[in-house]
Amino acid sequence: MAKINGFKAYDIRGKVPGELNTDLAYKIGRVYSKHVNANKIVVGRDIRKSSDELSEALIRGINDSGADVIDIGLCGTEMVYFATPHFDADGGIMITASHNPPEYNGMKFVKRDSVPVGYDSGLNEVEQMIIDNNLGAVSEKKGTVRTEDVMGVFIENLNRFYDPSKIDKLKIVVNGGNGCVGAALDAIEDKLPIEMLKVFTDPDSDFPNGVPNPLLPENRKPTIEAVIKNEADLGVAWDGDYDRCFFFDEKGNFIEGYYIVGLLAKSILKNHQGENIVHDPRLVWNTFDIVKKAGGTTVVSQSGHAYIKEKMREVNAIYGGEMSAHHYFRDNSYSDSGMIPFLLVLQLMSEEKKKFSELVNEMIAAYPCSGEINSTIEDPAAKIKEVEEKYSDGNIDKLDGLSVDYDDWRFNLRMSNTEPILRLNVESKGDVKLMKKKTQELLKIIRG
Repeated sequence: MAKINGFKAYDIRGKVPGELNTDLAYKIGRVYSKHVNANKIVVGRDIRKSSDELSEALIRGINDSGADVIDIGLCGTEMVYFATPHFDADGGIMITASHNPPEYNGMKFVKRDSVPVGYDSGLNEVEQMIIDNNLGAVSEKKGTVRTEDVMGVFIENLNRFYDPSKIDKLKIVVNGGNGCVGAALDAIEDKLPIEMLKVFTDPDSDFPNGVPNPLLPENRKPTIEAVIKNEADLGVAWDGDYDRCFFFDEKGNFIEGYYIVGLLAKSILKNHQGENIVHDPRLVWNTFDIVKKAGGTTVVSQSGHAYIKEKMREVNAIYGGEMSAHHYFRDNSYSDSGMIPFLLVLQLMSEEKKKFSELVNEMIAAYPCSGEINSTIEDPAAKIKEVEEKYSDGNIDKLDGLSVDYDDWRFNLRMSNTEPILRLNVESKGDVKLMKKKTQELLKIIRG
């Protein structure tokens, strides 16, 4: 079957212009409008140099299909998720490559009510229609373009998730990575009683301080140094389209996203006893423990935003979290947000009168983890089978890759959707040495 290189499991992403260009963007606009039977589509874009021209071509394609466009301009991905139901649109498209290098760009798609569209839920059909040149006829009545500035109503909508009167005057380092989040931080700054210490919050498509990906250890240094130098209470860093945020404690320690899932679940369940919490299967024991103690119910879902959102809708979950720092909220159209976790953590620190390290260290000690470790492997599927045979005496689950549980430690091993890479996560029950020993044991097999 013919393929278009940029079409991935959850979105479209590739180098410009080799894998994504204005010709393809125009065709996507024509076909996606047809696919969702749209009268109106929201379009937003990030700061990349190619975003403007891709946006223009995409909008032209949508208009030629007969659909109208609401252009919300430079924004974060979660603003498209917000604006699509806000304007009662039939779909939304965000032009972004998130944390990828500057030469990349991409598109993320939702349909009505910001229901995600991934490869298995529609992008495969869009791809095939483009390959077959089945664009449909250019509409006799072309659609219109309306420009809307939604920042004000977007920031106002965040009020549903936190209470600024319950936040103390904290000193917070905020690192935008020269991505899109700076404008949102400026817009919300005077509504918060905190002191913001801004790092790289000016948008810059060259990413002069490194790609906006706080998961890369080399990109954490500016946030760590700013926290320590300014004796800040917390450090927060966002990726390029700010649908993910990452936390650093008052000592500059980077906190794995796994523990933030438990922390946010605890915060939400304080006022919503008995609700369902959805999470991914890579690291689980801390989430099981925290949610049970807080009076909620855990529901495990396959990793990936399309799967998490689908499962949340299925079980009416109030919150969903992934260790990759994607956090989803029912009252946010089940969509992920990089702003809501930031606000919830500020409020939780203030209400409990605790340092951030005090909120997370007990969880880290109870369930130490390896963090996600990537290994490039020639035949990932064969290697997973080899690992499964080695650990066949454990409790095996294959919801998402290979999970094997023992009484005092467990691991998950899964393949990348796009590269010959295996991703390993290991955790134990309060035993750092055991966790490290088993991590090395597994890596020896994986890389052997």
